Amino acid sequence: MLAAGCRTAPTLPPADFSLDGWQVRHGQAVWKPAKGRPELAGELIFATNTNGDSFVQFDKTPFTLAVGRVVGDRWQINLGGGRYIGNGKGQPPRRFAWFQLPRALAGEKLRSPWTYTQPESDSWRLENFWTGETLEGSLDP
Repeated sequence: MLAAGCRTAPTLPPADFSLDGWQVRHGQAVWKPAKGRPELAGELIFATNTNGDSFVQFDKTPFTLAVGRVVGDRWQINLGGGRYIGNGKGQPPRRFAWFQLPRALAGEKLRSPWTYTQPESDSWRLENFWTGETLEGSLDP
């Protein structure tokens, strides 16, 4: 009898912002997942570590709608309160705004189809012109 299986990257442990090196910011955001979908307004938690790790969480009380994390060379995305969970090694998928925001706020150039603008000094906007996904908001200093 033959057995076949696939191995996926294990899920990341919970984020611990009490460890040295983390900077955590809070703010407000409006997310439009795709063309033709309604906008969702909610709370945003944005955290980065001095070693390059990142954490982005979008909540519409009482629900967590999206979490994107990068830890070392591993990434994880959780959408819809667990309806979609993906993870892997290497560069995170370009299609998720949650992985683009840390790069944009760090001043890195984004690759097409993503654009990043700052309409005002305290706000920002990410847009994927292929899918119509947008994420715009502001964070506390």
